[in-house]
Amino acid sequence: MGCDGHGKLSDEEFSKPLPWIGVYVAAASLICGAAMFTDLLRGFRNRRFWFPCKSFSLNATTLTFLAVCVKLSVDLNTCMPSRQDQLSKLSSNVFVCTVMANSMPSLGFMVTQDLLMNLVALGILVITDVVNICIQLGTGAIYVFPQEHALVIVLTLLMFVILSFSAITVPATKRFLEFRYKKSYELALKQCPLYQTERRGGFSELKEDLMKFWMMAHTCSPQFVMARSVTCTTSGFLCFLSAVTLAEAMLRSYFIQPQSLGFCSGDSDYKWSTTLVLVSQTAVVAIGTVAPASRWFTAVNLRCSSGAYKSLRDELRVETYWIECLSEKKEHPLNFWMLHGRRSRKLAHDVNRCILDLCIAIQYGIVFASKFLRFIVVYCVSKIFLTFRTNSGSSAGSNPTREYVLHLEGEEEMVNYMARSNREATNHLIQKGRKKQPQNLIELLEATDPISKGFEGILEFDSDKVAVLTPSGEPPNCWALPLVTLTSIAASLPNIQPCLLKKLVKAVNEALVYVKKFEDVLDIEGELANSRKAAEVVWLGVDLYHKWLNVDLRKLCKQHRARPQEVLKELADMAKKEFNESWEKNMGLKPSRWPIKILAANSMYRISQTLLKKHESRNIGTEDTLFKEVERMVSDIVAGCFCNTARVVGMQCLVTAVEVREASVREAAMHLGRTEKILEIVDRRCIPALSHHKVAKIDGWREYYKTNKCISSTTHPSTQCTTRQLILTIN
Repeated sequence: MGCDGHGKLSDEEFSKPLPWIGVYVAAASLICGAAMFTDLLRGFRNRRFWFPCKSFSLNATTLTFLAVCVKLSVDLNTCMPSRQDQLSKLSSNVFVCTVMANSMPSLGFMVTQDLLMNLVALGILVITDVVNICIQLGTGAIYVFPQEHALVIVLTLLMFVILSFSAITVPATKRFLEFRYKKSYELALKQCPLYQTERRGGFSELKEDLMKFWMMAHTCSPQFVMARSVTCTTSGFLCFLSAVTLAEAMLRSYFIQPQSLGFCSGDSDYKWSTTLVLVSQTAVVAIGTVAPASRWFTAVNLRCSSGAYKSLRDELRVETYWIECLSEKKEHPLNFWMLHGRRSRKLAHDVNRCILDLCIAIQYGIVFASKFLRFIVVYCVSKIFLTFRTNSGSSAGSNPTREYVLHLEGEEEMVNYMARSNREATNHLIQKGRKKQPQNLIELLEATDPISKGFEGILEFDSDKVAVLTPSGEPPNCWALPLVTLTSIAASLPNIQPCLLKKLVKAVNEALVYVKKFEDVLDIEGELANSRKAAEVVWLGVDLYHKWLNVDLRKLCKQHRARPQEVLKELADMAKKEFNESWEKNMGLKPSRWPIKILAANSMYRISQTLLKKHESRNIGTEDTLFKEVERMVSDIVAGCFCNTARVVGMQCLVTAVEVREASVREAAMHLGRTEKILEIVDRRCIPALSHHKVAKIDGWREYYKTNKCISSTTHPSTQCTTRQLILTIN
């Protein structure tokens, strides 16, 4: 370390860490590859063959990883003589192309400021990489594959220019498609006028409505709009070319002409790690090329199979939305407050217009060249495979969701394809949801269906004969808190078979997942927020620790092994004591704003007292009968909550934020598939004629049953609130 005997700095130890730096580069490359593979796998699983960017997108994290991955290609002075050393420099260069092509759809979701910052950072990285490669070609650090490096440099610069100028169109396309979305939304409303009063079917009609909302949400998704654009598909072609260039260089190096290339002997300071970098980056390039190339081949295949050919002039026409933002900038006056002179302000405006004219010309050139390339490829492919061409437009007229496809100018031939593929995607989502149905909850509903009288358990779990603990009244009920309280009571009953209790707990656990989703959507004003939190806290203790607040339910069960009425009485007494201890500190609060312990104690007191009165009046006999009664009440409450399925699905479809609209409708489709069997079971019950607002609240049901002793027969519950009727109600 330090100086040698001649006073010169000793550099023998400087290169020792370089192999581990190579490992670091390989690890960063594999992380990027894992993210790309995740997006690829998700696209195949969900049949979204335009492969949206979720795990791997253009952001600060990926740019940081990319800066690490190009370490070898920007290394100017480290001697890298061997075959794998030279190939690793080429693979790092190709890696940049793969990253840009993969992350291009993610531009659609970015706001203008994020777009600008990410593109500037990417531009600095790309220019640095290109300049360093050129320097190494000039100095001889890269002494083989000069043609391959030159081609990849050209492809990298072209791809960056395409990426940058495609980002300019994002605000214009978002604005236009939002306008089209509102128009299609109004069309959906017109199909169900306000005076329409007839009842519609349940699951099938709800599924059709959902398909229309999915069609609108998916086709105007900013990522999908960017992915299907001609510039994005062209970047996929360029990415494919860069990958082919790397493959050609590797084949020449190892199989075809290994001796004629004249590789130098010796190892670099990176030693064995260059082989690791080469293998990892080659694998990532192979994985990362699939999605961009698929977009390109899909676009070509769609044009070949559409059967509707345009003239060359129409095919190469550049639509207005490509230059709309640039034209607006050109017409908008500059605000240079530091320039006071007329001549300087005039010069600034002239320079600004010249720059924007140049950008418009470049944009025209990029789009024109992309369309011309696509036209040439489509023409050649269609001539080769003319005998295999099928006409997909024959079934277009029978697709009822075609009019809900949102497309840009020049995408008319894609409408039939998007309508057909998105309809298939909706069916796939629903089918995927069917595979994840809550089996324990379904078994509970099926078992209690013969003994249930409809939904009367919603009224019977809390009797008005139980005295109110405070003069300020009772808090509003949520769906979840009675469920967890009843299950807590069931867990404390003596002489109950453990398998029956275990099934009930699993069923309630599954039910609470959906009840939480329902209440997240239905409790718009947040009136039930504290009650819902109380249910979550109580259920955490019951499910994991067999405790209600601090009461050990197993211990309580063993203390009163043959006397269920004593268990109910002790639960009521403990709940009343817990309530009174906390009440003195919170007397001035509204019942809906009570702390969660007070709400949980109040619920336990009232439900325990209700069951105790039933037991004392001999309406309930043995422990098994009491357990069955609790199961019936739980089943009725869950069934009543699931009557809001159509409304919840509809409200999920009405999300206005474009960034989350597609994901919300997608979740609604999955939810519909998961609850199909439950809706069939609930359909067999008679539902009272309640308004949509009363169906959403458990207190609305209770109010109805209190005022109507004779339950009127009505239609299926799933038809009580269809999507279209819900839309009209909300509006």
